[in-house]
Amino acid sequence: MRYESVRSPMWKAGLAAGAAMLMTANAGPATAAPARTGNVQEAMEELARIPGVVGVVGGAYVDGRSVGLGSAGSRLSDGQGGRIPANARYRIWSQTKQMVATVVLQLVEEGELSVDDKLSDLLPVVVEKDLVTRADEITVRQLLQHTSGIPDWYAGKPNPDGSEGDPSFDVFDFTTHYRPLDLVSWSRARPRTGEPGEKWTYSNTNYTVLGMIVERLTGHTLATELRTRLFDPLNMTKSYLMVRPPDGVKGPHGHGYYPDADGGLRDVDRFNASFAGAGAGGVVSTAHDVSAFNRAFTQGKLLPPELQRILTDHVPAAPRLRSAVRGRCGDDFHITGGLAPGSVAMTFYSADGRRQFAMSFTLSVKPTTVEFDAGKAVEAVFCPSS
Repeated sequence: MRYESVRSPMWKAGLAAGAAMLMTANAGPATAAPARTGNVQEAMEELARIPGVVGVVGGAYVDGRSVGLGSAGSRLSDGQGGRIPANARYRIWSQTKQMVATVVLQLVEEGELSVDDKLSDLLPVVVEKDLVTRADEITVRQLLQHTSGIPDWYAGKPNPDGSEGDPSFDVFDFTTHYRPLDLVSWSRARPRTGEPGEKWTYSNTNYTVLGMIVERLTGHTLATELRTRLFDPLNMTKSYLMVRPPDGVKGPHGHGYYPDADGGLRDVDRFNASFAGAGAGGVVSTAHDVSAFNRAFTQGKLLPPELQRILTDHVPAAPRLRSAVRGRCGDDFHITGGLAPGSVAMTFYSADGRRQFAMSFTLSVKPTTVEFDAGKAVEAVFCPSS
């Protein structure tokens, strides 16, 4: 479940580099919605031709109104299982982090904590069990912005050629329940990535810890807080947080695959919910629901401006990405997304929050080996040339 904090938009969804984007851009000036849109189904069929893609679903929205749903490829490998329903649920992976960050900052607004509060005070167990070094220096702001220096529990060793290796855990362990605290403990033996507040370094551990803080402060599960604060108010009726096995994707949906040690493909649809790290990437949603959240967040309906800027302002050392879907569209689109074994999810959106194009790909290869030029699909739908 990788993401990069991004302020600049991006042209190609170059997730093969091991990066899926999370943080959104500051809302720009309002732009006129297109008078005409292209065919979403045709865009999905084009994306399904990418080598390694088993199936793809997507939906485009303007001002909260659907302008097209589509799906292509198949639910299972080798063309089996029929087509994925266009409104199917899918794992949104690291797009979860933005939702968790929103909940944390709503608690800040309510006076339950401060962005300058220390991890050691909010979650004493990480000090008592010696799970996070320098917890007395790490702040909530640093956890939110990935500048805490806490190493990532998820990431495995890179391959000899420098590409991203397999995750640190057994991808095919579908049944063992690991608590968030267990995941945090996995990171303890790894070297810190920097001084607290020194530089941006992606780590799922930051958001696993933030999820635990939400639960300790509220006395409720993170799943409950997401539902009552975001899913119910925004009419995200098909969204929920996976917590432990056998939690998975409800209803007909696409299955993803991952190569085992012998090179054979195995169905990872039962991917262990524990490895989503709850706050790091556990939400299951739909194109409609993800777009509803994205629209509300981007238009400033969920947080006051000074708190929203904690997520949207540029972190000095964070990666900069080039603009996306410029030209015929007349403005930029930005991107948020995530990936893990079996699938990639991404949402393109306009800076004013009026337009979204959310999609999910299920795969028969490692996610980091596929290049998605999804920007062409966004152009085809939102800025058709004829």
